[in-house]
Amino acid sequence: MFQIQAATWLAPSVRRLVVEAPRVARRHQPGHFVIVRAYGGGERIPLTIADSDAAAGTITLVVQMVGATTERICALETGEALSDVVGPLGRPTEIEAFGHVALVGGGVGTAVIYPQASALKKMGNRVTAVIGGRSRPYVILEPELGALCDAVLPCTDDGSYGYHGFVTSRLEALLDEQPPIDAVITAGPVPMMRAVAEVTRARKIHTVASLNPIMVDGTGMCGGCRVTVGGKQLFACVDGPEFDAHQVEFAELMDRLSAYRDHEQRSLELLHGSQDHVCKLERVQGEQ
Repeated sequence: MFQIQAATWLAPSVRRLVVEAPRVARRHQPGHFVIVRAYGGGERIPLTIADSDAAAGTITLVVQMVGATTERICALETGEALSDVVGPLGRPTEIEAFGHVALVGGGVGTAVIYPQASALKKMGNRVTAVIGGRSRPYVILEPELGALCDAVLPCTDDGSYGYHGFVTSRLEALLDEQPPIDAVITAGPVPMMRAVAEVTRARKIHTVASLNPIMVDGTGMCGGCRVTVGGKQLFACVDGPEFDAHQVEFAELMDRLSAYRDHEQRSLELLHGSQDHVCKLERVQGEQ
């Protein structure tokens, strides 16, 4: 069992868990993820490691409640535990001295770029983070990124905070500013990453996309995270999760994302219809 040392809400339906996992914490690098199970025999869920503390033996996970299993995980409180945490998995981010790097995070994708920001700064890069959410409550980790980055540019779809518009529009404006951008790393919803790739393609700016949203079992065995990159069939979990965004076949990828939608809906219906399930989310969300 992997005990939860702290459980807090970052945004509506977005939970931050600090979990005891000393072996994972010692080996974690930016870009790594873990496979977790809320309970024995439960569904395996891949989650990006948002942060780690090797001395304390902990890792930080940011979980968005989108289905039955993530709802169970988000209901866990301090002192409770995850049944399984396996990792670190995947290939780490290639951290180089690029010059000026723009990190573009949408929603919980902001948790992916947080450890990258720290590592890039240690390599001497100038780092600008463009982060977004549909409204102010959904813009996460701004103070944490502000402590690391040279600039943090929040965006909201409804204009309730920061730049009024999508992160892609703010990125376009940033690319026209000084100093010039030498590389872009993006994480978030697949349509957003596709749009980021199109913004940078014409300018021939090196762009990396984190394809965490398409992973299923995280080991390459299920084949659910197949992705075409540069005309080759690869697996996001073992060959990535990060790839050259200009080489990714995003249209194919977006079609695959809808494959499990009906199954996820049935799982949610079963969860809420179960007589032995007691939902704690209303209580813990009320304690924010």
